[in-house]
Amino acid sequence: MPSAVNLLKRLLLGRPLRSDRVAETLLPKRLALPIFASDALSSVTYATQEILLILSIGGIALLHLTPWVALAVVVLLAVVVASYRQVVHAYPSGGGSYEVVVRNLGRDPSLVVAAALMVDYVMTVAVSVAAGVDNVVSAVPQLYPHRVWLAVGVLVLLMAMNLRGARESGRAFAVPTYLFVVALGLTIVVGLVQLAAGNPPVAESAGWTIRPEEVDITGVAFVFLLLRAFASGCTALTGVEAISNGVPAFQRPKAANAGRTLVIMGILAIFLFSGVTALSMIAQVRVAEDPCDLIGFPTDCHSTGQRTVIAQVAAAVFGSGSVLFYVVQAGAALILLLAANTAFNGFPTLASLLAQRRYLPRQLHTRGDRLAHSNGIVLLGLVAIALIAAFEGSVTALIQLYIIGVFTSFTLSQIGMVKHWNTALADADRAERHRIHGNRLINAVGAVLTATVLVVVLATKFTHGAYLVVIAIPVLFALMRGIHRYYGDVRRELEPEPGDVALPSRVHSVVLVSTLHKPTLRALAFARANRPDTLTALTVNVDEVDTEVLRREWDRQGIETPLKVVESPYREITRPVIDYIKRIRRAGPRDLVCVYIPEYVAGRWWENLLHNQSSLRLTWRLRFEPGVLVVSVPWQLDSSHRRQVDRADRAPGHARRGITPPD
Repeated sequence: MPSAVNLLKRLLLGRPLRSDRVAETLLPKRLALPIFASDALSSVTYATQEILLILSIGGIALLHLTPWVALAVVVLLAVVVASYRQVVHAYPSGGGSYEVVVRNLGRDPSLVVAAALMVDYVMTVAVSVAAGVDNVVSAVPQLYPHRVWLAVGVLVLLMAMNLRGARESGRAFAVPTYLFVVALGLTIVVGLVQLAAGNPPVAESAGWTIRPEEVDITGVAFVFLLLRAFASGCTALTGVEAISNGVPAFQRPKAANAGRTLVIMGILAIFLFSGVTALSMIAQVRVAEDPCDLIGFPTDCHSTGQRTVIAQVAAAVFGSGSVLFYVVQAGAALILLLAANTAFNGFPTLASLLAQRRYLPRQLHTRGDRLAHSNGIVLLGLVAIALIAAFEGSVTALIQLYIIGVFTSFTLSQIGMVKHWNTALADADRAERHRIHGNRLINAVGAVLTATVLVVVLATKFTHGAYLVVIAIPVLFALMRGIHRYYGDVRRELEPEPGDVALPSRVHSVVLVSTLHKPTLRALAFARANRPDTLTALTVNVDEVDTEVLRREWDRQGIETPLKVVESPYREITRPVIDYIKRIRRAGPRDLVCVYIPEYVAGRWWENLLHNQSSLRLTWRLRFEPGVLVVSVPWQLDSSHRRQVDRADRAPGHARRGITPPD
């Protein structure tokens, strides 16, 4: 029977899939949309609110600018969606912004994009999960002391679902995503119908007044405030690039399906964001960073938080406490929790591509039992858990690190696409040149807009925590350069040269002996079977009595192989053996030394604790000696035979159970 750990793994993740079944894990559009669009769609729950919060600094007088700021966000969103649709078709192998930049701008800019995207994916997971948990805690305040553990639990669940494979996670996330889209879409339609009927919705905060900050918001300060509001509203763009990174996960034709899914996502995001913004203005929603700045707030502002914009709009349309109000709130909470799933698909794909090109450890390129990039999924989850724990699940603290990475990648990607179209013009015919000029204009405008947003975000959030991202991106950049350099050095070092296949002059076999028993005799037999030039049995004298007993038993058994005893006045084992091997190597630098180490194979973990670990230390030290080969000679104890069936049931390639040396 499989072990408890293996059984739990199969229960949580499912049975392993054969490599030739990878096509079965590819996604149709109806499942790809909830997987890749949940992040972009979830930002609708707070993008309008972020605009209102910034404009509220100047009081109610500036709220009339909300539609214009939202329109600018919508235009930018449409431009970015159009740009990434071109990316999907131009670079269908996946990689998105990274692939565009590496092909057109070179290695270093592409690594900046890769570092920025990885930071953004991590922040997407941390912010989305923390925000989702905050919505749950708002409904059940008793859970507040446990919010960090709740967030960690959600992350572990997301990791497990993604480790099961993209198709299965898509099924799990489809219902909440579509619930959110339908519920919020219904809210917008019903609210607009009520307006047309002459009965516009009115928010609970419509009669409140916002206390403006005591600053002069004119001239440059006014422009800066508008830019801050625009930058805050641009959270609606987070997650747009996910589809371009995950094109290989789509069913064939991959690029066409990914492009259509991206357009559908863009249309939905624009509709929902525009609708929420319009209804918030129609219903006269009022929000402020500090509820105490809301004059007319009905309860104690220090103990009760204000409702979100989504909640106020839903309450105005359907009535507070109605079934549809709770449906909208449930959809919003679920989409926030599941928005992290976009990163769980984008990050492993990007990490796999980088690992394939030797910029990240090779382990991130391999697929797990369920044909998902398991190592990337686990790495992302662990880093996000560490962030949530470090910031104690505070969305306010985490969101300061948000969207910098994604706008860095947006900007460089669109500059790269401009270069792509410039190159394409050289070989284009007259009819095609007109289309290329239009595409290049879209990307150029997008590059200017996203670069502007990036500058504004850096300027407004730097001292509030964004400096950590500014540090993290260069650190990741340097780390990837270092990993690539290391792999290059290793490859050059291992390239065969003339004379590398020359046979050793002589082969010396050394069998390590602690006691004369069956494992020792087996090791001697194996060494003798290889017909070495010399064969020596070596023991270390750490106890005179035990060594003398071994000598007498050796002579009594009439073993032909000579027993060599090396002294150890300080009762060490490793150093005397290493010194002896080094003397053989110095005498014959072109000789090969084979060291045979008898070992016990125990079937139970606690049995390993009852044997010393001298062979592990010896093996580790001998690995650094040139011209030395270490041969493990296992002796299976009875307990290991009882575990033989368990081992046979495990997946091929599993690690051998605990091996310990003989005493």
